[in-house]
Amino acid sequence: MCVVRKSVNMTLRRVALLLSVLYFVTLFNGASLKDRKYKDFLLVTVATNQTDGFQRFLRSAKVYNIPVKVLGLGEKWEGGDVRSHAGGGHKINLLKKELLEHKDDPDKVILFTDSYDVILLSGPDKIVQQFERFDARVVFSAEGFCWPDEGLASKYPAVQRGKRYLNSGGFIGYAPELYNVVTSTAVANDDDDQLFYTKVYLNEELRDKFRIKLDHRSDIFQNLNGAIADVELMFRGQEAYLQNTVYSTAPLVIHGNGPSKLVLNTLGNYLANSWNPEDGCLSCWDDSVVLEDKDPKSYPIVLIAVFIEQPTPFLEEFLDKLYHIEYPREKLHLFVHNSAEFHAELVEDFLSQHGEEYRTIKRINPSHKTKESEARSLAINYCLTVECEYYLNLDSDAHLDNPHALRLLIEQNRSVVAPLLLRPYKAWSNFWGALTADGFYARSMDYMEIIHNDRRGVWNVPYVNSCYLIKGALIRHPELKPSYMYNQLDADMAFCTNMREKDVFMYVTNRVDFGHLVNADNFDTSRVNSEIYQLLDNRWDWEQRYLHENYTENFNPNNTIAQPCPDVYWFPVVNPRFCKEFIEIMEHYGQWSDGTNKDDRIEGGYEAVPTRDIHMKQVGLKEQWDYFLEEFVGPLQERVFIGYVGPPRAFMNFVVRYRPEEQPSLRPHHDSSTYTINVALNRPKIDYEGGGCRFIRYNCSVTDTRLGWMLMHPGRLTHYHEGLPVTKGTRYIMISFVDP
Repeated sequence: MCVVRKSVNMTLRRVALLLSVLYFVTLFNGASLKDRKYKDFLLVTVATNQTDGFQRFLRSAKVYNIPVKVLGLGEKWEGGDVRSHAGGGHKINLLKKELLEHKDDPDKVILFTDSYDVILLSGPDKIVQQFERFDARVVFSAEGFCWPDEGLASKYPAVQRGKRYLNSGGFIGYAPELYNVVTSTAVANDDDDQLFYTKVYLNEELRDKFRIKLDHRSDIFQNLNGAIADVELMFRGQEAYLQNTVYSTAPLVIHGNGPSKLVLNTLGNYLANSWNPEDGCLSCWDDSVVLEDKDPKSYPIVLIAVFIEQPTPFLEEFLDKLYHIEYPREKLHLFVHNSAEFHAELVEDFLSQHGEEYRTIKRINPSHKTKESEARSLAINYCLTVECEYYLNLDSDAHLDNPHALRLLIEQNRSVVAPLLLRPYKAWSNFWGALTADGFYARSMDYMEIIHNDRRGVWNVPYVNSCYLIKGALIRHPELKPSYMYNQLDADMAFCTNMREKDVFMYVTNRVDFGHLVNADNFDTSRVNSEIYQLLDNRWDWEQRYLHENYTENFNPNNTIAQPCPDVYWFPVVNPRFCKEFIEIMEHYGQWSDGTNKDDRIEGGYEAVPTRDIHMKQVGLKEQWDYFLEEFVGPLQERVFIGYVGPPRAFMNFVVRYRPEEQPSLRPHHDSSTYTINVALNRPKIDYEGGGCRFIRYNCSVTDTRLGWMLMHPGRLTHYHEGLPVTKGTRYIMISFVDP
């Protein structure tokens, strides 16, 4: 019994001792790794220019407290154009000099990565932990392509699972071995760095000597080229991370090599604590400035370049919003290129009325026949001439409904930033979230969430148009100056292609609502009052211009709907401008019916109760009026005629003209409808005298009709009525027989 107890006690003591040892080992290792962050770990990169990608790289290093040594900054790049052909030996020669300082330190861990197209996703401790699990002295990232010499593919050791080939965009190792690797053979600045490292790795003797391995399964390094389908953006609480779903790893260094740079840009909108579902956009405030609290006299000088490249609906409202931008006009230069003769008078009136309020004005009229790309280039050069600090490109389809838009864009402090603008009720916006292989539109994984404002922030995107702000410093830079010419591309495509090739990031922001786009695709300027026809293409703008200001009050449950006669309801629906322009359309067309029973416009050619009228079909408004009935009349009908539902259908939609000398009145009749609407298009006692409608069964008349208000009443059976005589002037009404 005593022997057993003694044995148990000894076992317990051994377990306790083992746990203590493990605790101190863990504590020691943890302290060691923590110390390595600052003493035994160093991230080295090469960057000769401070590109936007480089700034993103540094930001990610700062987020994860990674010490960085930048080599070559400010020096001339001598590694060739690695975008188009092999090169990059300059990086190796710069690295040699740095490693010379550490070659005798066997504990020094050096992480080398590219910088323009790399994002870091973890701190030194985790990176070193992953590295030590390889049991190697040097680990290179791996990819699925043998580049730049495909002939070397067969010489690579076979791998059962993972990417087989070396990529030089990221590697980690102990300083002595790395120094021996980079000094193993001489390399010229314009030699290819990846080929250099490949030959070292494929030399079995050197591979074993330096204990080199490849990160086949992306435990540390994730090269995106050829592996985009392997990764998925995921969120863990407040942190976004990248999951390699093929190998079930979470890479710590992301490299957008080759053509995958745009995908990296998209992922970079979230990674490294940039955005998460709980906090939203964290990187939005990086480097931002505040103008609101400053004296407006100190605001930066801005050139607003307006481009009217085609006839555009609702340009009147566009110019009004331009004028009401909340920014000191003495700080604004104005450049206007108008290619549309249709708008010449409107633009000239605007400039004549307001031009003197701006710092300067430069205009290019339709008569100059200046091409779009040339005009945009002239505007950029004009920015240089007037020494503008910012350049706002504003196309005529871009409405800045938010008067503070310009200030907010300046405060965002990006090289190129566009406000998110959307065609209302559509998915068409002024940015593309991704591109196809040949450089055209593709939908990114987050496009719909962004345009619907389910995700708000500042987004790195490959294409913007219509409205964007460019920093003057970018325009003054001899190598980065925007250009609107690239092969045979349209001006907007050329601009964005040039920006991408110059590694200039373009952003779109939806932090707040800025405005919207109008659709000019089907704008027919041959029509009188062309915007009346834009209900289908530009409903939002149409409503702002033509809908009655109190239309929405019709649905206020506390609002009593006017009922001048039994079951005759009165609603405000359209405003005076609509009424005036509608009449102008009819009178310009001019082919009024003769008021006889013979009417070839209708089936059978006979009209029992004729009027002098023009049908919507005749003036090209049938489709628009049908939509108006469904969207604006139908909901009102459902409110008052409870239980009667369904989209309204009307084959008879027409404007009636009453004149004493033509047809002053209309005999008693029933309408061929379930219900009828009657919109007053002009004013009694001002535009005409007399007139009105008498409902005979109720001996009730409506004579003081209201401009833009609609009478709605049952048609067959109950509401037998007549048109009262017009004694002077001309009365116009819009009639629809709904659901005949």
